[in-house]
Amino acid sequence: MKTRTAPYTHWISVSIPPFLFEAVLYAPIDDTNSTAKIGNGIIFFTLYKKEVAMWDSLTLANVNKEKLQYLRENAVLKAHEKAKEETEAKKVTKQEHKKYALEATMKLEEAERKRIEDLKEKERQKVTKELELWENQQKDAEKQKEVQKEGELHHEVEQLKEKKKEKIGQTRIPNEGTSKARFKPTKGHGSYSMFSENLKEEQLPAPRSAATIKINFTARVFPTALRESRIAEEEEWLRKQAEARRTISADLSELEDLKEEEKNPDWLKDKGNKMFATGNYLAAANAYNLAVRLNNKLPLLYLNRAACHLKLRNLHKVIEDSSKALELLTPPVPDNENARVKAYVRRGTAFCQLELYAEGLQDYEAALKIDPKNETIEKDAEKIRHLIQGTMQDY
Repeated sequence: MKTRTAPYTHWISVSIPPFLFEAVLYAPIDDTNSTAKIGNGIIFFTLYKKEVAMWDSLTLANVNKEKLQYLRENAVLKAHEKAKEETEAKKVTKQEHKKYALEATMKLEEAERKRIEDLKEKERQKVTKELELWENQQKDAEKQKEVQKEGELHHEVEQLKEKKKEKIGQTRIPNEGTSKARFKPTKGHGSYSMFSENLKEEQLPAPRSAATIKINFTARVFPTALRESRIAEEEEWLRKQAEARRTISADLSELEDLKEEEKNPDWLKDKGNKMFATGNYLAAANAYNLAVRLNNKLPLLYLNRAACHLKLRNLHKVIEDSSKALELLTPPVPDNENARVKAYVRRGTAFCQLELYAEGLQDYEAALKIDPKNETIEKDAEKIRHLIQGTMQDY
């Protein structure tokens, strides 16, 4: 069923195959408010006049074909224009709704992020206070120990003084015929005698005789003297070297069991690309891992593996592989521009997902320097700038 009218039209048409109803009205009607309802084999029209007036008849009589054709074409043209205007209006309304929903979502995310940051700040302050309290307690405990040690030391000094007095009293020998006392030098801690200097000179040992000492050195792995080396660190280094050699030997034995095509890094890269396209990101990452073991100088292997880790949320591995790809994509030439843009974008995305927005923005800006006309990267960089500004305003 088709109903055709146009704003302020004279002509109405209703098509219900195989029937067609047409009418040329006496005067124009308001198509916006006018309606046509069909049901149970009946068409019910509700028509509103464009201008309030009495019509001599409902339809025009004796309408020639040319005028009827003109009215049809004019009505269809106006109907198309109206439909186009309604479509554009709906499109604008939809865009406004999407924009409002996006702004509302961003506000909610911003509020949630701020709430989380406030909780983190409270936890930091709480931990800081607890740490300060613990440090003060430790300082008080140390002060108490020092006071206690000083008291014990003072007590020991007093005891030594008492013992010294007792020993001096015991060594006093009366002299016959005189009232003066003579003191006998005694050994012991804290005792003193006027003859001590003479005794020291007499008790000095004789000078040692000159001689030659022969020293034999055992063989060492590192050509350094024992006093300049660190045995524990050297042994750890040797252990790691031996373990690395064993791992390489094991890897080579594993690679010998592979098929001939599986030993080709390019074949493994294509295999990983196919698995990535089907959404099997873990299997794709394993294919790239084996390809890297066979040839670790192909930057596209690291770049593709970074994409897999990004899907698997292994963000630190994304940063490592992207950095390795950028290291291998040197010197920068026009042929590797696309690969370098991907590496910067993937590493920047991983930084942003780790909430390291400043580092992420640096990578996005580096990608824009290579491809300044990329609108998608420019929009994402602008979003990151807004996030950084919002974070700085919160602080």
